[in-house]
Amino acid sequence: MRARLLLFALLLLAGCSKQSEQASLLAEVKRRLIERDARLSSYRLEGRTSEQGAEPVGFTFAYRAPQKMRGTLAAPISRTFSWDGERLFEQSDADKRFTTFQNQLSPERRAGFLTETFAPFTPEGFHAPLLPSSMSVKRTQHPRAPEAVELSAKVAEPGAESLEVAYTLRWPSLDFLGKQTRLPDGTVVEVRVEQEHCEKAIELCVPQKLTRWVKGENVGETTLSTVELNPALPNDTFTLAAPQGYEVQTKTLVDSAGK
Repeated sequence: MRARLLLFALLLLAGCSKQSEQASLLAEVKRRLIERDARLSSYRLEGRTSEQGAEPVGFTFAYRAPQKMRGTLAAPISRTFSWDGERLFEQSDADKRFTTFQNQLSPERRAGFLTETFAPFTPEGFHAPLLPSSMSVKRTQHPRAPEAVELSAKVAEPGAESLEVAYTLRWPSLDFLGKQTRLPDGTVVEVRVEQEHCEKAIELCVPQKLTRWVKGENVGETTLSTVELNPALPNDTFTLAAPQGYEVQTKTLVDSAGK
């Protein structure tokens, strides 16, 4: 009886020790991700993205912390979106239309709106992954990193089934190496880093080529021809003015009714 109690106590201590180790590692990962974001205060990108069966589309993107963004899709789309921290600008060169959106969104809705608007311009790996507080972490390995960590969590929109999302990050710099999403029907969607751009001065790497996979099949890729980290980006990079001859209009961004 005494031996059984001793064994139970040892197992309990081992379990507690493992949980404590994971909690400590997770806290360290969060701290390092904040520090990493602070080292990358601005960037400018130029590249092309393609999906299976479609023509590649060129794009440019500029970002300056804490929340200024400008993205342009090349011809034949020829459209620019820019957020200067207070207003959204949309310039459509195809039909010579320029729209200024005044912001009356709540902070929560604004964050989601900006994520949706600029998602086509922002490859994975330039900012810390957005995961809920109830995430788990474990040490792992990767072909690009003998030491890495995997952050995983279940995420779900209201009224939808949960997805399993896992990010693999190089340790200890926490450079993005890949993302795997398991859909409710079991389909696995992956983003893989094929090439990187690294800068010793700020001790980090960012993706230069990413491929997208569904059920093990390559369905698209994004390749960056230009990667500038921490360039000087003045305010007028993000505050746009209507070109001569464009139709000009002003609209307002508001929360949906009932929110």
